[in-house]
Amino acid sequence: MITDSTASLPERTAKQWDISVVPVQVVVGDRVDDENRYDREELLRRLLDHEPVTTQPPDPGAFFWTFQDAVSAGATAIVCLHISTKLSATADAAREAAQQVSVPVYILDSGTTNMSLGFAAVSAARAAAAGASVERVMSAADARIRASTELIYVDTLDYLRRSRRIGGAAAAIGSALSIRPILTISGGEVTPLTRTPGTKRALAKLVDVAVERAGATTVDVAIASMEVGDREHRVAGELRRLLPSLGDLTLVQGSTVVGAHVGPGALGITVAPVP
Repeated sequence: MITDSTASLPERTAKQWDISVVPVQVVVGDRVDDENRYDREELLRRLLDHEPVTTQPPDPGAFFWTFQDAVSAGATAIVCLHISTKLSATADAAREAAQQVSVPVYILDSGTTNMSLGFAAVSAARAAAAGASVERVMSAADARIRASTELIYVDTLDYLRRSRRIGGAAAAIGSALSIRPILTISGGEVTPLTRTPGTKRALAKLVDVAVERAGATTVDVAIASMEVGDREHRVAGELRRLLPSLGDLTLVQGSTVVGAHVGPGALGITVAPVP
């Protein structure tokens, strides 16, 4: 199983389920490098200073060698699950590399990112480890994606607007200084869900929406942000208190690629029903 770094998968989880993670690239000035080679605090500082930080897909060569490693390890088919093609051309880079590999490569556009993508990769990897066919592996990923909800709190929509990950009209919902937008991913794109005055109220609303989306179903939950601190632990505590049936709750350092687009202070909650 192969995914990309926007899945925000903790390293231990990727190792546990034998998931290869291809890093998406970050561009700062003249430097273009894999996101995991940047100092997280430095990137955060640059974002706070409003310095240009952009992103680009992995080089197809990174995928090629990851595919080759899988083939060398005995893979007779490869399943690749990636960030929405409406947000990144990462899947296109994977397709280019797949043409040079001797085994079939199945590349899936997840239509999402962050731990909605991460949980789907884990579900697919579990199915593969249990000996499922390629079709069943892809079905496991697809089912988890369709059931999951990605919620995103941002301090401002300016970063998404500048990176063209959200339209100007949608960005206007957060134009007032006191308004804090809550977003979701729908149809492969970042879309507004609601807006609330003030950070405290917005985070409370974010938790309420997560609990509403979970319903009475047993769910895995991930909380992702550029930095995991007191705020993230408070949100985790509220979710533990309010969710009637909670599987795993994970706090993760979110992908800096995602962070470059949503901006400092953003916080994501993924709600993924347990299959």
